[in-house]
Amino acid sequence: MKLRPVILAAAAATAALSSALVGTAAHAQAKEQFFPVLVYRTGAYAPNGVPFANGYVDYLKLTNARGGINGLKINWEECETGYATDRGVECYERLKGKHGGATVFQPLSTGITFALTEKAPVDKIPLITAGYGRSESQDGQVFKWNFPLLGTYWVAADVLIQHIGKQEGGLANLKGKKIALVYHDSPFGKEPIPLLQERAAMHGFQLSLLPVAHPGVEQKATWLQIRQQRPDYVLLWGWGVMNSTALKEAQAVGYPREKMYGVWWAGAEPDVKDVGAGAKGYNAIMMQHGREKDAPVVKEILDKVHAKGQGTGPAEEVGDVLYMRGLISAMLAVEGVRAAQERFGKGKVMTGEQVRWGLENLNLTQAKLDALGFKGVMRPISTSCADHMGAAWARIHTWDGSKFVWSSDWYQADEQILKPMVRAAADKYAAEKKLQRRTPQDCQS
Repeated sequence: MKLRPVILAAAAATAALSSALVGTAAHAQAKEQFFPVLVYRTGAYAPNGVPFANGYVDYLKLTNARGGINGLKINWEECETGYATDRGVECYERLKGKHGGATVFQPLSTGITFALTEKAPVDKIPLITAGYGRSESQDGQVFKWNFPLLGTYWVAADVLIQHIGKQEGGLANLKGKKIALVYHDSPFGKEPIPLLQERAAMHGFQLSLLPVAHPGVEQKATWLQIRQQRPDYVLLWGWGVMNSTALKEAQAVGYPREKMYGVWWAGAEPDVKDVGAGAKGYNAIMMQHGREKDAPVVKEILDKVHAKGQGTGPAEEVGDVLYMRGLISAMLAVEGVRAAQERFGKGKVMTGEQVRWGLENLNLTQAKLDALGFKGVMRPISTSCADHMGAAWARIHTWDGSKFVWSSDWYQADEQILKPMVRAAADKYAAEKKLQRRTPQDCQS
């Protein structure tokens, strides 16, 4: 009869141990900040998507190697979107509640961003769309959960027109000029059109719009039009294989590459490496950074991540343009968590709502950026309730036949043009969705 108490005691001990193990696992899980990572490592856009994803994940690894965010470690999970909007939404739904809840989503697709813009407020998860997405989402009083940090397509288009004007000896000399926009026929490619139309009306240049169907491998008809029209400048709003195809077609019809200017998604190594000397003279606007092989953060990643056999991709791509774009995007997310911790508790796991506050109160001074390893790579960024972009600086680099070299000083987008456009577009969106502008009280929350 003494056997029963022994069995019961053993069962109780086993249950207690099991409970403790589950509790420990849950506790350990809760002690990590979860970053879902939407990627496209397959499909037509993989050559550009892969280095971005590698840079993004390597920075998360570096953050852990540095000891985490005030001691809080990061975990992450990739989900393949193939740059397709429906798959991006599926990834969002699959990952948003995992590991205690998503910190932030970075869609790396304007189409996916459009789809998630209405989901994020419901789920209280912020969206970082650094250099893409909805240009009017700079207005944080309408787009509470969107953060187009560092720049939008309206910023890119505005700076490109400023630069072309400077090449012509002043914006007044654009009158009568012809500028063609060769663009990916998608929400991404259409984004700069309102700004370019506004500038065309201001300066009197003729704007022609030439859409290219996904994925962009068939452009012969487009470049036949360019050969016939002979525009003074061509703006390339492409991504993936569309960019190298455009450069090859330009070469075939004899259009001067030095008169071509790409958006920052059309100015990286995969866009020109197969064209080589044939792309010499081609220009692209850069969202602050370029190829940054000598940056302190790059050297630190090589030392603390790749040298230990933990690199996400090949070491030779570390510091390339799109690798840096991914790395910087991850840094912005990490610093959003750090800013949130300043208010809600250092070293604690932050909710999506708390991280949203951090992103809205981001203040990355030059000293902070330098300390993070971004000296010479980036300028300061400071956000607010009214401004979810935080910076509007850009510069131009040019392909010299073997590498990109800086070819301009810094430009800042003209806020006198942008602000009224952003306000009007945000108000239109708010009216369509029956949204009210945020109150001063809400801006403090």
